[in-house]
Amino acid sequence: MGRAGKSAAGRGVLRDLPPTFTYSQAMAAGVSRWQLYRLRDQGSIEVVGRGLYRRHNAEAADIDLIEIARRAPLATLCLATALARHGLTDEIPSRIDVAVPRGQHRPITTAPVAWHLFDPVTFEIGRTNLPLDFETSIGLYNAERSIIDAIRLRHREGPDLAYAALRRWLRQRGASPSKLLAMVRHFPKAERPLREALEILL
Repeated sequence: MGRAGKSAAGRGVLRDLPPTFTYSQAMAAGVSRWQLYRLRDQGSIEVVGRGLYRRHNAEAADIDLIEIARRAPLATLCLATALARHGLTDEIPSRIDVAVPRGQHRPITTAPVAWHLFDPVTFEIGRTNLPLDFETSIGLYNAERSIIDAIRLRHREGPDLAYAALRRWLRQRGASPSKLLAMVRHFPKAERPLREALEILL
């Protein structure tokens, strides 16, 4: 089979691969290394990260978040990144704030990531899933958990982020201070400053 035929065959095999796939998955599907590089050069696929590719005809998605989710299955958007997702800050972080349980591997990514190590005991509290495409999702802390984290880490993230987010959250329909206070009991270091802030703002 000539090179053109091999390239066409590679494109055909890609239809059987998920939108985002690894080098190993491509090899297992019968796509040779030469075909893979050829498809990349032709624009049929794009490199998401080292050994990670995405079909050009796949639905639009946030490639950075897909890479993070594939590299670290427990990755969860937190702090300023999560607050921005919930419309609670206008801050645009230069790096994506991602939490993983303390003791978990923090992979090297092409995407700009600020890794945060959170206590495994409370890691799942307030954690939801954000779909990225039909096969991939990434963790996302809900608004209440994101506010609590910003308050308990205000010495690192700055107090303005936490209290501005709390003020904006209180103006949202459905905001429940009692729900926030119930959740903060799991984070003793944040409980007192949160209660004091609520007394001022309410």
